[in-house]
Amino acid sequence: MKTAIIGIGNILFKDEGLGVYAAKYIEANYRFDDNVEIVDGGTLGFKLMRYYQEYDKVLIFDTVSIEDAPGSIYNIPSDVLLGLGAYRKTAHEVEVVEMLEICSLLEKIAKTNIIGMVPEDIESVEIALSKSVQENFPHLIDAALAELKSDGIVYEARPTLSLEEIIAQYQNPTMANATAI
Repeated sequence: MKTAIIGIGNILFKDEGLGVYAAKYIEANYRFDDNVEIVDGGTLGFKLMRYYQEYDKVLIFDTVSIEDAPGSIYNIPSDVLLGLGAYRKTAHEVEVVEMLEICSLLEKIAKTNIIGMVPEDIESVEIALSKSVQENFPHLIDAALAELKSDGIVYEARPTLSLEEIIAQYQNPTMANATAI
């Protein structure tokens, strides 16, 4: 099964970067076969549409704007997501739903699930995660792995980087290739 695991969000706005960190964490700590591609979708929006059409399975990591306690985790299939009108609160949430709506009219659409968490803070300009999101991060990863396993996708754990190390990579990017002007 050709599968894309896509992390969506903006790391500059605290919990808004959750999806990006989750995709990076999965990439660093799990090994999949060649049919699985892990994508830092960031804020690419409609440029991600090809994954919905060319892949059999798309798993999206993202924050979800659902009225619930921060840190609550949801596995939302695309057909359920399309019925959640109140879900669309951030720019990338709007784009995800719009892409699914467009692709649902086309000949082929991947089986899609959003594995998301209710954020605590998506307004502070800070490369970090809030305490509630960080504490529940392992459960987010477990939910994603369970979803992949339910579709027969095999993986092997290979612990390499902690969540804190991944966030630190974004906080202190290497300047090796930078040149002062």
